[in-house]
Amino acid sequence: MMAPTTPRSSKSSKSTSSSTRNAVFARGRTLARHLTPWPTAIAAAAMVVACGGGDNNTSFFPFSGGNAASTSGVVTGSYYRNAKVCIDTNNNGRCDTGEASTTTDANGAFTLTGQGAVVAEIGTSSKRFDPVTNTESPVTQPLVFRAPAGANGVVSAITTELVALMDANGGDLAAARKALAARIGVSEAQLLADHNKITDAAIKTALQTEIDQSIERIAEAVAEAGAGGDITAALLNRFALDQITNVVVIYAENRGFDNLYGLFPGANGIPGVNPTSSTSAPEPQKDFDGSTLPTLPPVWGGVTLAGQSPVITQAQASGMPNKMFRIDDVASYTGVTTGIDKSVITRDLVHRFYNNQMQINGGKNDKFAAYSDAGGLSMGYYDGSQMKLWQVAKDFTLADNFFMGAFGGSFLNHQYLVCACAPLYPNADASTSPANASISAIDVDANGNFVRLTARSDSPTSVLSGAPTYVRDSTITPKDAAGNFYAVNTMQPPYQPSGNRFQDSDTSKLFGNPTKANNLPPQTQTTIGDLLTAKGLSWAWYSGAWNSTTTAATTDYAFPSGPTPNFQFHHQPFNYYAAFDPVAHPDARAAHLKDFDKDFLGDVAAGTLPAVSFYKPQGNLNQHAGYANVADGDAHIADVIAKLRASPQWGHMLVVVTYDENGGFYDHATVPKGDRWGPGTRIPALIVSPFSKKGFVDKTQYDTASTLRFITHRWSLPVLPGLNERDAALAKNGSHAMGDLTGALVFAKKS
Repeated sequence: MMAPTTPRSSKSSKSTSSSTRNAVFARGRTLARHLTPWPTAIAAAAMVVACGGGDNNTSFFPFSGGNAASTSGVVTGSYYRNAKVCIDTNNNGRCDTGEASTTTDANGAFTLTGQGAVVAEIGTSSKRFDPVTNTESPVTQPLVFRAPAGANGVVSAITTELVALMDANGGDLAAARKALAARIGVSEAQLLADHNKITDAAIKTALQTEIDQSIERIAEAVAEAGAGGDITAALLNRFALDQITNVVVIYAENRGFDNLYGLFPGANGIPGVNPTSSTSAPEPQKDFDGSTLPTLPPVWGGVTLAGQSPVITQAQASGMPNKMFRIDDVASYTGVTTGIDKSVITRDLVHRFYNNQMQINGGKNDKFAAYSDAGGLSMGYYDGSQMKLWQVAKDFTLADNFFMGAFGGSFLNHQYLVCACAPLYPNADASTSPANASISAIDVDANGNFVRLTARSDSPTSVLSGAPTYVRDSTITPKDAAGNFYAVNTMQPPYQPSGNRFQDSDTSKLFGNPTKANNLPPQTQTTIGDLLTAKGLSWAWYSGAWNSTTTAATTDYAFPSGPTPNFQFHHQPFNYYAAFDPVAHPDARAAHLKDFDKDFLGDVAAGTLPAVSFYKPQGNLNQHAGYANVADGDAHIADVIAKLRASPQWGHMLVVVTYDENGGFYDHATVPKGDRWGPGTRIPALIVSPFSKKGFVDKTQYDTASTLRFITHRWSLPVLPGLNERDAALAKNGSHAMGDLTGALVFAKKS
């Protein structure tokens, strides 16, 4: 998270100085520790500071009539200067005409005539004072802080969350205070104290983490409510997350948003076809040299995978107009008299780290056809209206501004889903390293920024005559300025099941072959699993065909029909981590890496799913072009959702159905410019829950790690460093921060 004045709303952007970030960076996130000479100490047992008569108890109820009692306090989170503060007599979360009000001083302090619930309106004329660096910065996005009548001496993001919880529970301050303190891991007195006065470093960090996360939600709520909307309802929607006790992420494969949902009503879909598209026509596809293509390139190798019917050959799929076309519409093809439906498997398309960036081409999205090994097929889409998941999207929420977290393919995006990071490969250039020849060859500009893969001398000069070829589009990045190498295209896990058979000398048969160039060394970066475990929360990654594949891989490595299509080794991200070494950590492995048939289905039916579940369908059910069709995966995932809705845990569940990446398919939505890893092309995402907005198309900007943001916010976890890095890069490039899925949710307010 970034500085407290900066939001994550899709309508806002962030900024903060590098010096401030460096001064307050801790635990892989921005932790602004605000130490100020504000003279009023908040006693541990006190919930308010009441002056002019009355004690702590009298302040639980607003004074009326001629009583001159006053309320004094401080607006914290840094200290906010020149914020408007008022007694919120009608509890609408706004400072209305006639309500006693004042402005905060240089220390964020205020004194108001009267007592009651307090609101602080922190507008763009306010300033945020950071005592760590002794600097003042402008507030870039309006915030509203609330504090209940019974705890209004400190007005902060935490007290705002407290009021939202009271709105959800019928106004019970004691219950809300107890629940919030327990979730954060602090005492109730510490919860409501000025966190800057806390001397325990761990407690201060926990409170600051909650403040930073809460401020982002507050900014989103204020932007959503606008000048005249219901701010209390918007805040409730962002904070009543304790009502969700189970998160399930279903991770399908290789489909861009336009490819499946481009015709969805109300969505930003196919330009010139869907009337609610953001543009009437996309940028025409360009050739390698930037000239506009007269037609789409041929679909190299034909449209349909071998053995599928009907067969659509390369010759038939040539000369198509330079625009998007429906794969399942016969009229879209030149010389083809019959179409293909969603039960037919098409050929695969290249979807790799550098290729994806070249196709996006700085945001123009105009080189998808050029930098594809499938030519014109990259521009294809389906009429998804008959899909079962289409109906699920109509019944719940479809996010149409959701981007894959990292450029490229499945391997890197699975890693990004669990750690918001790219895997490291130490010393890849060492002469003894088996990966020495796996470093990609790229062209860079004068500043060392990636431009393109280095083309081979025999690569075609026009995509109309052939697909491009490269000197070395491999698995590992060139060495960066810090001397690091990263794995960005598919590498194999160091543990079985792995695409690399165990060595004959490995009597355990539990490890991949470390002498292979594509064998990734065990990873040690922090994952969401680590954070959940440290918090004492249950979690699991469920894989289709996990048990059967593991058995085959650790016995004689004999797969009856090969690992494809029923299992892909690089789709199991935790199997790359040392924390799940099968010899060193067998208990952790058994507790968290589980099977769909044996474990997931039983846990769903029994209502024993862990707090966080990831489910990866087996290959033939994941919708990946080249070995799976659209229809089978659609039916399977819809069936899983039906089972989840019948589960005893459904009433407090959030299900996110999304895709790892676009699979090489074109999408017209402009990709926001982030960091070196992404985000990449837009993908579909369905948000399914009793609390999700029904029949809603969510326009909030999200990416793959938005699921991590939600999990982090729900359980007050430390923030993975990559999330901060992504938001900082987006802000630097003038783009919005990524949301945490709460924009798709609505919670009932109890009166």
